[in-house]
Amino acid sequence: MMRSLLFVPGDDSGKLDKALASGADALILDLEDSVAADAKASARRTCLDFLKATAPLASRPRLYVRINALDSGLSDNDLDSVMTAGPDGIVLPKSASGADVTLLDARIAVREALHDLTDGQTRIIAIATETAASIFGLGSYAGASRRLSGLTWGGEDLAADIGAAGNKNAAGDWRQPFQLARNLCLFGAVSAGIIPIDTVYTDFRDLDGLRREAEVAEKDGFCGKLAIHPAQVAPINEIFTPSPQAIANARRIIGAFAAAGDPGVVGLDGKMLDRPHLLAARRTLERAGIES
Repeated sequence: MMRSLLFVPGDDSGKLDKALASGADALILDLEDSVAADAKASARRTCLDFLKATAPLASRPRLYVRINALDSGLSDNDLDSVMTAGPDGIVLPKSASGADVTLLDARIAVREALHDLTDGQTRIIAIATETAASIFGLGSYAGASRRLSGLTWGGEDLAADIGAAGNKNAAGDWRQPFQLARNLCLFGAVSAGIIPIDTVYTDFRDLDGLRREAEVAEKDGFCGKLAIHPAQVAPINEIFTPSPQAIANARRIIGAFAAAGDPGVVGLDGKMLDRPHLLAARRTLERAGIES
């Protein structure tokens, strides 16, 4: 279960240490946007030291590293460094299509073999909407890599790429081009059989706004949300954790289908339920970390 994924600057050892107590399900050690060009090398060393010290801990969040884009000329050096410590996963920025994930898979596989890591243990999350061209690749992630576990989207880089003056309106809602990117990311992830993850809420002081946006995302089908500040983690975890009532209802639906011999339709509480209801119930238990 990855409800909250907290970005942490990869060149700040103090923030990395504090992030461990944030309650986030995953930390994303950032070597890309939050690190200045002249600090990339030192950031790699800081991330490597943190991974080595933290990976053996019995209780810790998942540890992902956001490398630089594949066409930046920096990603190979990023991988050469952090893969020596066996992170749980790599976050790929500015992914144009499933082909980029396939390429990253191959580069990770070489380094897993080189460092005697279990083949396939390193997962991938792709940020899939940061350029205009990437929008047309959102249907290409199915089958791109067995490592691919999640798809997320971003509105800041996309706004810069298309020349938008802003990505939200006065009410704080996404403007139309960004709603399209968000929705296609959701569809692309679900069609690929991986988790859809909502993007960051950039005003980290506005927790009410974060909560509203996260609640909409959860209702729409997203399974988690990116965070940029530790204060955002608790609301995100709360919203993306199925309630006891939702879990109980899911169990009743699954039980009704099982008791009836797994038919196409069952009746429960005077309502007819079909296979989509069963699928939704199973997903609820999966998000809660419960086997159905």
